[in-house]
Amino acid sequence: MTWTDGPIEGCIISPLKKYADHRGWLAEFFRQDELPSHLHPTMGYISMTLPGIARGPHEHVHQTDLFLFFNGQFKLYLWDARKDSATSGHRLILTVGAENQVAAIVPPGVVHAYSNVGQTEALVVNCPNQLYAGKGKQEPVDEIRHEDEENSPYLLI
Repeated sequence: MTWTDGPIEGCIISPLKKYADHRGWLAEFFRQDELPSHLHPTMGYISMTLPGIARGPHEHVHQTDLFLFFNGQFKLYLWDARKDSATSGHRLILTVGAENQVAAIVPPGVVHAYSNVGQTEALVVNCPNQLYAGKGKQEPVDEIRHEDEENSPYLLI
């Protein structure tokens, strides 16, 4: 598969605007009045990734992710694998983290991964719009994993 570098329909990358004072800083990443209701988070989690480690690539059938990259140094990879998308076949690679703090909305069907390219462990927060494994963790996980596929078209550079 040959990818075209460029924006991806439905992916929204927003800088985190920090409000700093003598105590530290604060940054809003979700406001109910600025996000369509079908994207409102239903849960949240934080993960720590060690240097040199990647998470993904994978995609969701129904879930939209709202990732927050605010420390460390990551490469964020997005591939539009949706056949009906205006940007089908596009790939977007960004360096995000402490030097480029962003909220990244990733819709269903967009394959995504991130890799800690820094020298220290780093944190990522995700606030998806679906519950992991459904209510009470009683449903199948909405995830199509690609990281162990031989000849995967989703290569981390």
